[in-house]
Amino acid sequence: MDAYRHINNTAYLAYLEQARVAMFFHRNEGFSSGTVISRHEIDYLRPVVYHQEPLRLELWIDRIRAASFVVHYEVIDADRIVARASTTCVTINFDADVPRRLTDEEREILRGFADEPL
Repeated sequence: MDAYRHINNTAYLAYLEQARVAMFFHRNEGFSSGTVISRHEIDYLRPVVYHQEPLRLELWIDRIRAASFVVHYEVIDADRIVARASTTCVTINFDADVPRRLTDEEREILRGFADEPL
């Protein structure tokens, strides 16, 4: 919570990251390491004041490309959407420091999180 008594806008990036990490790395052992973030977009629709009930985040995948994909989010507080966001993720070969193509297995995992068939 910030000086204005609501959740600060910078906290949302941490919420998005926690949800994204849970989506790919705790539930899917087949998703390779080597992903970086190339872009974040967040639309703040309503302020959120502190309370003990957790926020709910809904996530889905869109725009799967050769070496990138987009994660979309809705942040929900007490059944109201308080923010919408998207993150562009790029798969990276850290040894060569260059983008790498998504594997077939990674594509299947991503398709499983798509809102509509991709």
